[in-house]
Amino acid sequence: MKPTLLILAAGMGSRYGGLKQIDPVGTSGEAIIEYSIYDAIEAGFGKVVFVIRKSIEEAFKEKFANKFQDKIQVEYVFQELDAPVAGITEFPHREKPWGTGHAVLVAKDVVNEPFAVINADDYYGKAAYQQMADFLTGKCAADHYSMVAYTLRNTLSDAGTVNRGICATDKEGYLQDVVERTKIQREGDGIVYFQDENGDKQSVPDTALVSMNFWGFHPSYFDALETGFRAFVKDNWEKPRAELYIPTVVNAQLKANEIKLSVLPNDEQWYGVTYQEDKPIVVEAFKELHAKGAYPAPLWA
Repeated sequence: MKPTLLILAAGMGSRYGGLKQIDPVGTSGEAIIEYSIYDAIEAGFGKVVFVIRKSIEEAFKEKFANKFQDKIQVEYVFQELDAPVAGITEFPHREKPWGTGHAVLVAKDVVNEPFAVINADDYYGKAAYQQMADFLTGKCAADHYSMVAYTLRNTLSDAGTVNRGICATDKEGYLQDVVERTKIQREGDGIVYFQDENGDKQSVPDTALVSMNFWGFHPSYFDALETGFRAFVKDNWEKPRAELYIPTVVNAQLKANEIKLSVLPNDEQWYGVTYQEDKPIVVEAFKELHAKGAYPAPLWA
């Protein structure tokens, strides 16, 4: 059974100032998301599922209409504040979406095979999709997940600070913990993050492995997510901006010894558009990739 690619594309793009999910960066106007799908098809994925919002459905489908439907099965699911979840009959007042954990959960009814999760606005590189496809088709199990981890120095933005999940692994390469660090930036010859609201900084090695939200899951993860989300809603009823993140549930499973998670190291350069100032860098990067022959121009020629 071919694995599925689940693309989280419901984000608001508040720091970017627009729908970065469909913003053109390729030499023929392609969005980053299109390169992800192209690489996934080459690696052997059989289906792509987009997690979007109803409010962007028309613009989203117009951008990608008939580009790759003949090459891979396509599904759409919707992350809304009141998207149905088993066991929840009422939702509290919300000021923002429920987070990446909830975004994955809304795809439960359309994903029945091992699947990868990525962000719509991140370019992960060709090798990452082959790494993930090999895992999902060969090693993935109800108690065995994976994650492609990137070298921190390859994932920073020159336009501002970024948040990254710093990974701790054991000698066999299994994940022990993911700790979210905020406001990471280059400073001098090193890399630092802001440890607290007082502005205290802590250095972090530039070789640290970090999560870029490229996960490999067995469908059993949906059950853990559903249980975790029900508890999260109950515990955060009066916190309208609280979010449930993918690593929150993963860490809980790790601590309960319910799963093991293989960390797949990747030293490729990551590209993303966290800020508008990132876009020219990404545009130039794709121009070079096309020039080197990594991709045809146009992409879906």
